[in-house]
Amino acid sequence: MSDLLQSLIYTSQRAGGAIMAVYATDFAVQGKADESPVTAADEAAEKIILADLAAIAPGVPVIAEESVAAGKVPAIAERFFLVDPLDGTREFVGRRDEFTVNVALIENGEPVLGVVFAPARRELYWGDVKAGKAGHIDADPDGTMPSLGNAIHARHAPTGGIIAVASRSHRTPETDAFLANYNVIEFRSIGSSLKFCLVATGEADLYPRIGPTMEWDTAAGHAVLHAAGGRVTGLAGEPFRYGKPGFRNGNFLAQGLRGHERNRS
Repeated sequence: MSDLLQSLIYTSQRAGGAIMAVYATDFAVQGKADESPVTAADEAAEKIILADLAAIAPGVPVIAEESVAAGKVPAIAERFFLVDPLDGTREFVGRRDEFTVNVALIENGEPVLGVVFAPARRELYWGDVKAGKAGHIDADPDGTMPSLGNAIHARHAPTGGIIAVASRSHRTPETDAFLANYNVIEFRSIGSSLKFCLVATGEADLYPRIGPTMEWDTAAGHAVLHAAGGRVTGLAGEPFRYGKPGFRNGNFLAQGLRGHERNRS
């Protein structure tokens, strides 16, 4: 594992510790301009990540959700970070454990390193695309790692039918209509970037997203899945890239090691 990736893992753990400190309190919830919720946990986690990244990779631009919301949008280069300090704020507010810290490094429009840390679940996923390696670590918000972790791999879709996953908070009729084209024998619903991780670990086969997302929502999970052998594309199979105007994503499809046969009926 590279020194940079190890640093990103530790930074994500530290941010997770700040999140859990707020989670243990009777925290307030505010609304942003787009009506999405924000808490002190989002801000505390981002402050830690920004400070750490400035030391880890000085001069590399960082696009972070709360900073962008405050109008702080640095010019990006071929290499930049995408950060969501608390992905799944609705899950956090609802006292569900399906929220994550997302940190990704982008090079030439593609995620090459990614860390997804779910502090309430003590689960950390990492991906190094260039090395072709991805893993899962039992990791605590205090920075310790009770387990050194295991390699993870996306699976080939079973011939008897697939497991699909979709957002707990943002599932849409359009998503259901899309999935009706596939032989889905089981459906799993979970929040945040953990959807990518279910596909990366072979616990699910397909994650379609039909609806708006931001690049910091997807980049880290994309890196984990890609490093585990899966892929993320547009719905028609086109490349899914980063550094787009406004950092807004189009619809996408995350899947395992191969495509999926549509129903013939």
